[in-house]
Amino acid sequence: MYDQGGTPGGAITAERLRDAILRHLKTSQGIDAAHATTYHWRMALSLSLRDLVVDPWFASTRATYAAKGKRVYYLSMEFLIGRLIEDVAVNLGLDDTAAQAMKMLGQDYGRVVADEPDAALGNGGLGRLAACFMDSLATLGIPAFGYGIRYEHGLFEQHFEDGRQVEVAETWLNQRYAWEFERPEVTYTIGFGGTLHETEAGVEWASAETVIASAYDTPVVGWQAKWANTLRLWAAKPTKVFDLTSFNRGDYIGASRPEALARTISRVLYPDDTTETGKELRLKQEYFFTAASIQDLLRRFLSEGYAIESLSDHVAIQLNDTHPAIAGPELVRLLVDGHGLTMDKAISIARNCLAYTNHTLLPEALERWDIGLFEKVLPRHLQIIEAIEADHLAKTASPVRIIEHGSVKMGELAFIMGHKVNGVSALHSDLVKQTVFADLNRDYPDRIINETNGITPRRWLYSCNPPLRRLIDDTIGTDWPADLDKLQGLVPFAGDAGFQDRFQAAKAENKVGLANWLASRDGVTINPAAMFDVQIKRIHEYKRQLMNILETVALWNEVRENPSGDWTPRVKIFGGKAAPGYVVAKEIIHLINNVARVLNADPQTRDLLQVVFPENYNVSMAELLIPASDLSEQISTAGKEASGTGNMKFALNGAATIGTLDGANVEIRDCVGAENFFLFGLTAAEVVARRAEPGFARAAIAASPRLSRVLDQIAGGMFSPGEPSRFAGLVQRLHDDDYFLVTCDFDDYYRAQREVDQVYRDTARWTELTVLNTARVGWFSSDRTIAGYARDIWGAKPLIGRSEG
Repeated sequence: MYDQGGTPGGAITAERLRDAILRHLKTSQGIDAAHATTYHWRMALSLSLRDLVVDPWFASTRATYAAKGKRVYYLSMEFLIGRLIEDVAVNLGLDDTAAQAMKMLGQDYGRVVADEPDAALGNGGLGRLAACFMDSLATLGIPAFGYGIRYEHGLFEQHFEDGRQVEVAETWLNQRYAWEFERPEVTYTIGFGGTLHETEAGVEWASAETVIASAYDTPVVGWQAKWANTLRLWAAKPTKVFDLTSFNRGDYIGASRPEALARTISRVLYPDDTTETGKELRLKQEYFFTAASIQDLLRRFLSEGYAIESLSDHVAIQLNDTHPAIAGPELVRLLVDGHGLTMDKAISIARNCLAYTNHTLLPEALERWDIGLFEKVLPRHLQIIEAIEADHLAKTASPVRIIEHGSVKMGELAFIMGHKVNGVSALHSDLVKQTVFADLNRDYPDRIINETNGITPRRWLYSCNPPLRRLIDDTIGTDWPADLDKLQGLVPFAGDAGFQDRFQAAKAENKVGLANWLASRDGVTINPAAMFDVQIKRIHEYKRQLMNILETVALWNEVRENPSGDWTPRVKIFGGKAAPGYVVAKEIIHLINNVARVLNADPQTRDLLQVVFPENYNVSMAELLIPASDLSEQISTAGKEASGTGNMKFALNGAATIGTLDGANVEIRDCVGAENFFLFGLTAAEVVARRAEPGFARAAIAASPRLSRVLDQIAGGMFSPGEPSRFAGLVQRLHDDDYFLVTCDFDDYYRAQREVDQVYRDTARWTELTVLNTARVGWFSSDRTIAGYARDIWGAKPLIGRSEG
């Protein structure tokens, strides 16, 4: 292993950084300080910090080649990295220095940081997990590349019109992205469609359409800058940029058509696939980035002079969900058609390289492609998948097919082509064995393992929560960001009155900060003294934002009838986006906003209960909301959430959890103590049993006067004056098709919320509970998760600390 010589930030003073910023203002921006805008200052600071990442980045690359280290290739459709200025400054050890340098220049560091747009490369937990993993891979010194797509617009920007979600194009690349290096010399031609020809050498695929995959690299520096890896994103460009003949005959639009068609592939994250053209674009996107990545890693491997048969000794490929599952057939294609290996040998080598992370138990989320579409876009890969299926069937007595009922099943493909398949929480991994892959688990009994998710403490405590960070530093020292288990040192202080006062003060400072942000951005006034009850995640029926808002209405009814009662003031905060084609999820958003409008205008109750739904939830918003939260809503139907990572972030930042025994909630509750977790709801086994009971939802509604009243109010138009039937479909769905058991868990959820009220009013008990949440969740560091992947799946070794030679 190699020692990169310590933190570059150690030799960088505020004066030196100030001079670098002024230099970049002049030489990179072409502007002087007197005329610079916030954008110019932000770019100059970003480029100055990026300069300091390059040396450890280069040194890490050289060290990997010298050590002949095994590289990890993490393929993901999403990398939700958020803003990077603070992230990079923190890992360089320059966060305070950067703030001082900007102050010397008469600039407010916080305002400059806030000017950076979020890189819109993901939707939710899947993409944020990938970003945390990249941070931990670099922190541990494991050589790695992240591979994804450089979306021009990424996920949509969310706005509300009369409470309805409206999607507009996200524009993060309208300005130069400071952190990336364009690599015009790194390109690959990616083909689609066409014909197959049998030759003496084998099968030849003559594609009908081609695009160029062009690389853009962002260095990812780890804690204390001891190592840096690469996030390589692919942009689609045309093989023929401009048709001059068409232009000269007056067809100006046609002349640019090849460029427009190519750029479509990397234009938008998750294009609406409710149409055939949308499905085709989605499949092309997945193949585009996966094929480019596989070609790239093979080029790098071969450049080192290794024999192709030793590929798995040097290469570990992790598939983050099913989106890159085509990596198996693509690698086999290159080994067979490009290197002359037999199909059996190629399948064996590819499998030893590949591993698959499953993130869902929802059958509809395990991708399937119509066989006609698949053959149209990837004819050679369909042949190879048939060979993979034949190999699987020949070696097992399995009933499982990859191609079945006119579909190509990508979950089954990823499983069969992976030497390991991991779930992302203990409960989820057990359910993967019992449900979606029960047959394959019998065929390959040692293949499924568990690697519980984790989060990077550098961003999700050190950076986003300075008041709590300072308290922790003062109490147990400053080593914890690289060893989160050290937070256990806070346990003896949980009941200490002086420590509790400082812990409460840190939370209060964050709550005031959030209140000020909401007031300035949205014109919304909230009371920082109230409990901040927060549910932020993708809007989906199984995550049950609907149950949350129904309970909110039920509480409102109780408060209205007894406004002088001993109520705990609450601000209910929602955040999240619904997929553009997910009609029910968008109706839930509409209902939440309509309820908010009524409740927030009620003079009897608005000081005791408010509902806030700030639009366009993203990573930067989460960095404000999570440190300010008192209560974390983790209320998914048991057996449906694979893991969750928001639950970990909230607990780490001193919020109590109200939740079901689902995903990583189970392990969080075990770590923090059952007495410090507000549990409710059916278990995963009870959910299955309840669904089997005829009329279970109507029975639950009939047995709950409180819920019946709320549903009658919604169905009667109380929250949709002028359109009383607006939410009739949602209410009817709960009566007749309540697959996610909102009705069955409602009363127990209401009970648990009143228990939360009671404990919150006991300040000493509540503070002890939340301190213990922070102190006991160190196990959920993504450093621990990545160390598990490296040990159990990849066989990859850290290269930090070993002397060269």
